[in-house]
Amino acid sequence: MAHTLTQEYMQIPAVTRAYTTACVLTTAAVQLEFITPFQLYFNPDLIIRRYQIWRLVTNFLFFGPLGFSFLFNMIFLFRYCRMLEEGSFRGRTADFVFMFLFGGTLMTLFGLFANLFFLGQAFTIMLVYVWSRRNPYVRMNFFGLLNFQAPFLPWVLMGFSLLLGNSIVIDLLGIVVGHVYYFLEDVFPNQPGGRKLLVTPGLLKLVFDSPEVDPDYSPLPEEQTAGPWPSSRDQREQDHGQEGEVSQWQ
Repeated sequence: MAHTLTQEYMQIPAVTRAYTTACVLTTAAVQLEFITPFQLYFNPDLIIRRYQIWRLVTNFLFFGPLGFSFLFNMIFLFRYCRMLEEGSFRGRTADFVFMFLFGGTLMTLFGLFANLFFLGQAFTIMLVYVWSRRNPYVRMNFFGLLNFQAPFLPWVLMGFSLLLGNSIVIDLLGIVVGHVYYFLEDVFPNQPGGRKLLVTPGLLKLVFDSPEVDPDYSPLPEEQTAGPWPSSRDQREQDHGQEGEVSQWQ
């Protein structure tokens, strides 16, 4: 049973697995009182003056105490992060990580002016938005009540947050950042006179992407042997040939 769970866990794409695990462990640590939310929230003053740099990351990892809101966010985060990584970002892990960095940076800049403390929910909405725009013809069903096409999903989630009495600022931030990424990555490069503005740094490609194999590469005959060293039989034949050449010269 444990072996099966481990296999299932390792089959989750790397970025989705790492981010979801970090979110669950952070919430568990808060629930067990190892740490407090006051050590995690986004605070520019503490980041700049007291060098608490970890807050730039931890504010994306905490989704509140265990409960309906946490489970709801985790389900959507895991589902749409995984579908993106296995779909339009398949084989492009570096590009996916770059999207994380781009979205997180924009949200952090907005957070400076909007007095926001935790940005994980906005990040989830961004992932949902990008997936929905790249899958515009997928039919969705929300709790069996609404039927709509995928591009409306972020707005439905924002309406659901409003019904629950939550602020929609976080949802709007996720939608705005998701649209900025979608426009710069998918729309603008295909416009007349447009070009690709979001270029994944080579360092990320070196770290996260496996080197590309040249389809036209043809290995040399000696590279097709079983190993880098000649076999003992080949070595004896080679030595025998060299002895014969020496005897002829003598």
